[in-house]
Amino acid sequence: MVGKIATGEIEEGSAPESKAAAALGRRGGKARAAALTPEQRAEIARAAADARWKKG
Repeated sequence: MVGKIATGEIEEGSAPESKAAAALGRRGGKARAAALTPEQRAEIARAAADARWKKG
């Protein structure tokens, strides 16, 4: 796909499957959050915050 974008055959982000995948991802995130306990969500959030602070 990168090659087709580079050669101009398709435009980046214009593929319909990208929109469908994004919609599924949003739905999946909500389902995952609903399945996790508050403690698990807090642990994931802490790990994400640590990763952001280490990056900068």
